[in-house]
Amino acid sequence: MKTRVIQNDAEPTENGINRAAPVVGTSETEVAAAREVVWDVLTGIKHWPSWNPDVRSVSMHGALSAGSEFRWKAGPGTITSTLEHVEPPRRVAWSGKALGLKAMHVYALEARNGMTLVRTEESYDGLVARLFRARLQKTLDGALESGLRHLKAEAERRTAT
Repeated sequence: MKTRVIQNDAEPTENGINRAAPVVGTSETEVAAAREVVWDVLTGIKHWPSWNPDVRSVSMHGALSAGSEFRWKAGPGTITSTLEHVEPPRRVAWSGKALGLKAMHVYALEARNGMTLVRTEESYDGLVARLFRARLQKTLDGALESGLRHLKAEAERRTAT
């Protein structure tokens, strides 16, 4: 897995991250599973705590569609997120607010010869992001890598069984 910081002043893309935000990260990994399996793991939001130890709880009401909200606990706080874009089995994006931060998170899935390239990007904006940029960048980079590592393990586990 690679994590690299994207720092440019591009305008936020529609249904994408805010590339001009103070904290921006991206990571990707290849998963030995079909894209549909990865999609099912990733978008089974209520089940995140069963395979991702970084997520302590999730509650979601409604279908997996743009505009649906979910609340989840990860790290020090509870995050309220809204699905912004759902394009099965290719792309899912959500926005979230917690602890004075506004986050945008995108996952893109690309089928590659029976495997799946998973790319994730996230941005943090707001006063807290500007004040604690370095610390939050380190936190974000670690969270993106950890999330992909757990997603990969679960998708490959499901493929093997």
